[in-house]
Amino acid sequence: MSFSLYIAKRYLFTPSSNNAINIITGIAATGVVVGAMALFIVLSGFGGLKEFSLQFSTFFDSDLKIYPTEGKTITLDHALSSQILKIDGIEAVSEVIEERVYLQYKGKNHLATIKGVDTNYGNVNSIDSILYFGDWFKPNQEEVVIGIAMVSKLNLGTRDYGNLLKLNVPKPGKGQIIDPSKAFSSSRAVVSGVYSVNEELNGKYVFSDLHFARRLLSLDSTKVSTLEIKLKKNADEVATIKALDKAFNNAVLIKTRIQQNDALYKMLNAENLAVYFIFTLILIIALFNVVGSIIMMVLDKRSNIKTLYNMGATIKEIRRVFFYQGVLMTLIGGVVGVVLGVVVIAAQLQFSLLNIAQDLPYPVSLQFKNVVIVLATISVLGIIASKISSSRVSEKLLR
Repeated sequence: MSFSLYIAKRYLFTPSSNNAINIITGIAATGVVVGAMALFIVLSGFGGLKEFSLQFSTFFDSDLKIYPTEGKTITLDHALSSQILKIDGIEAVSEVIEERVYLQYKGKNHLATIKGVDTNYGNVNSIDSILYFGDWFKPNQEEVVIGIAMVSKLNLGTRDYGNLLKLNVPKPGKGQIIDPSKAFSSSRAVVSGVYSVNEELNGKYVFSDLHFARRLLSLDSTKVSTLEIKLKKNADEVATIKALDKAFNNAVLIKTRIQQNDALYKMLNAENLAVYFIFTLILIIALFNVVGSIIMMVLDKRSNIKTLYNMGATIKEIRRVFFYQGVLMTLIGGVVGVVLGVVVIAAQLQFSLLNIAQDLPYPVSLQFKNVVIVLATISVLGIIASKISSSRVSEKLLR
């Protein structure tokens, strides 16, 4: 153990004869502990909110989604479909038709998007996780599943065979429309079930059978709007995307789950970063107490410093004593703060101490990376604060 570190430990753990110095040191140490604990709890809280928000996209969005680069549809023949299924890493593929649709029910209207899906859709996305009540539509039947927001807006229920939901889409073609009554293709369907994902999506999509959507939109059997793909558990995502690009001759756009929710991920990451900087600023303010505490310790130990200097210790070694003292104070305080933060987060996970709603505990996430972030932040700030305070030791002070 070096001379400077040994003296620093003595100064840190041995109470001073000056009670004011002990109080100032205690306040500084408490500020570091509280700051580190608060930063860890906030990062864990926002991590939990991020996971809570993104779990809905896990239910609704596939691992990969293929979009056309031009136009609204992709041509998918039997040979290409077989080639895709042979790609290593792909577990299931679902064909999807999407188009804007105008809903009518008992004089009430709603603009939505019809999403025609095939029988493999349940193998790609978790239908059971989004179905709120009722049943998923049966294949080759004129049935649809709507969002819970549409139920409220259109005031409709499930299995109302006396009053069917009317779906209208513009007829494809060019030129001026002479007769508005002939401008739309229409079909009627019974609502078999209701889904619930989030506020935005609950009023957006109407799920139907793929063939029903094709008939409504007058599309042939080779046309799809998108392909949704589920990957195998240990699949190489990058290699799979390259193989898909090759199969389509680079004529499609392939997005991962994160890219499908790019705006949401950016928003959540920006919020997390903003909160980190805000609480780091609070931690910086708390570390001013450490600077003040070390400076007060330097003044209190002035006679001891002179003795050390007269015994042969250099100014650099004496400065290192107070530098080590500040670093030890921040590191120990940071570790204690993180431990307390872990206890609080673990208690929230186990006992749901804080609830957003009656049956919904505040989401938190206990992640090792947050421990590293907090300790790294407080270490860097502690080193800077200690360097500033230890620089007060000079030859002028020893005169």
